[in-house]
Amino acid sequence: MSDRKPAFETQQIHAGARPDPATGARQTPIYQTTAYVFRDADHAAKLFNLQEVGYIYSRLTNPTVAVLQERIATLEGGVGAVCCSSGHAAQIMALFPLMGPGCNVVVSTRLYGGTITQFSQTIKRFGWSATFVDFDDTAAIEAAADDNTRAIFCESICNPGGYVTDIPAVAEIANRIGVPLIVDNTSATPYLCRPFEQGAHLVVHSTTKYLTGNGTVTGGCVVDSGSFDWSASDKFPSLSAPEPAYHGLKFHETFGPMAFTFHGIAIGLRDLGMTMAPQTAFQTLLGIETLSLRMERHVENAVKVAKWLEADPRVEAVTYAGLASSPYRERVERLYPRGAGALFTFALKGGYDACVKLVDSVELFSHVANLGDTRSLIIHSASTTHRQLNEAQQQAAGAGPNVVRLSIGIEHIDDIIADLDQAMTKATA
Repeated sequence: MSDRKPAFETQQIHAGARPDPATGARQTPIYQTTAYVFRDADHAAKLFNLQEVGYIYSRLTNPTVAVLQERIATLEGGVGAVCCSSGHAAQIMALFPLMGPGCNVVVSTRLYGGTITQFSQTIKRFGWSATFVDFDDTAAIEAAADDNTRAIFCESICNPGGYVTDIPAVAEIANRIGVPLIVDNTSATPYLCRPFEQGAHLVVHSTTKYLTGNGTVTGGCVVDSGSFDWSASDKFPSLSAPEPAYHGLKFHETFGPMAFTFHGIAIGLRDLGMTMAPQTAFQTLLGIETLSLRMERHVENAVKVAKWLEADPRVEAVTYAGLASSPYRERVERLYPRGAGALFTFALKGGYDACVKLVDSVELFSHVANLGDTRSLIIHSASTTHRQLNEAQQQAAGAGPNVVRLSIGIEHIDDIIADLDQAMTKATA
């Protein structure tokens, strides 16, 4: 056997998958079952006591989901992953072992509107809080942290504006204050961005988006780098202190780099129940097989659309970080060498009303609350995904009233531009 590490394009097809031992099936089967027969009473006891790895109940573990977990962890360069029911579920799953009443997380102002709502409103019900900071101001990030800070959270390529985060700079701050950096890598995928190689400790995904790529299923995933020392301080007792539910077992002491992953399954999925269905895992595995091919086409099309929009007199501004005129161009070349993704916004002359008319006039583009599909998608964030925010929050998130978000698909570029052109003509008449 060669010691050569397979390339990304090979791993996206083969990682985690082996011929089915029962039938020899080459494609990963859908294990549509709730429970698994134990060999005997001793086997069952060892599984429940975390003394042996195996399958107990599909709320916790499932063979189809396990293949997906291994594949995503491999592509991200992590030691383990836990899949769950949605991207929002993945965010709660990531914070769950870290937080407690009175604890806070420092987060970027440039986030998906639903994430801003989850962090600014919903997590308060757990006794947690979030402090929002412009992550271009690294001094402000550190100033926002205090003794109760338990994590820093950002998106690699941000929804909706396509802003690209300087992950190494943020990771340096996280290391200095002794908390993990969590990066939402949904919009970039591990093909365009490698957060762990840039210093991040945990990665979350909405697998609904580019990883699946076909708009069929919702899902989420938390990936652990295995690089954070959970026992370096007393900030993370869920991972470093004795766990009463497992007779005093200490997750970090027992499982080492895999502590966060084991906790996510044995505690997170057990008690929160945010389970991914095996059919969802199967659909996502199929999508990941073509991830690199799709991302190359997404980026190629996005660059062409952004350049066309930038030159159009009906457009006030384009936020795509892959443009030569972008203030983040140097950052893209340094940290996102395969491209700045296919998600960005543009400001249309005519304001709110023109944006609404635009989304009502497209024909090829789909007006949907999703991104990362093979199809080109469009939405007016201020009236939909970011509607819960006030105007100041919308502006900070890059979702002002005159802004339209595009998720550029893999159709022929001439058809994409032609549809935008005819819709913009109607919107600005």
